[in-house]
Amino acid sequence: LDQMDAQTYDMVIAGWTGRDVAALEHHIEELKAIGVQPPSKVPLYYRVAANLLTQADSIQVLGDDTSGEAEPVLAGTADRLWVTVGSDHTDRSVESYGVAVSKQLCPKVVARAVWRFEDVAPHWDELILRSFVEEGGKPALYQEGTLARIRTPRELIAGWRDGDKRLPPGVAMFCGTLPAIGAIRAAPRFTMELEDPVLGRKIAHSYRIQALPVVA
Repeated sequence: LDQMDAQTYDMVIAGWTGRDVAALEHHIEELKAIGVQPPSKVPLYYRVAANLLTQADSIQVLGDDTSGEAEPVLAGTADRLWVTVGSDHTDRSVESYGVAVSKQLCPKVVARAVWRFEDVAPHWDELILRSFVEEGGKPALYQEGTLARIRTPRELIAGWRDGDKRLPPGVAMFCGTLPAIGAIRAAPRFTMELEDPVLGRKIAHSYRIQALPVVA
């Protein structure tokens, strides 16, 4: 599992997953500020092409209007559920008129390390999600908070699976994100972390973004 094969995975991105209604409304308003329409319901589950899943250190995107967002990621196998951290890298200009379409346009980057879900389930809410963007050649804190702010994994799986709390083998699920610190913005590098303060460990991954020119 340390080298996820995108060809064997179905990928689901759970959106609008905040537990706190006020925080969720803040994120909705944050996206409305850049032209994104509110969701039809919450949570909302977007199916995304599995071949977008990557563990690369660099990705290519079209134009300068894309940005990453850190998320806990679940991966189902025959014998257990695994946890890692990923980035739902998204085209923000397209998101303003089609969220589902925007999520198909950029690679979805995940880290190369995983944890057993059963090892972190008892203290899931204490896990810390964090991201940084590169600004002026230096990392700037972009997102930070505990997973207590996001709906629990089993709740999210059940919402997608009509009540079944088991994630099928071969499925990767992105579980939602936290509001940005400051404006949602593009950057040449994005770094994401999932920290376990109870067991004293961290999963981290960083990738560079190469913006390709837009030509007519």
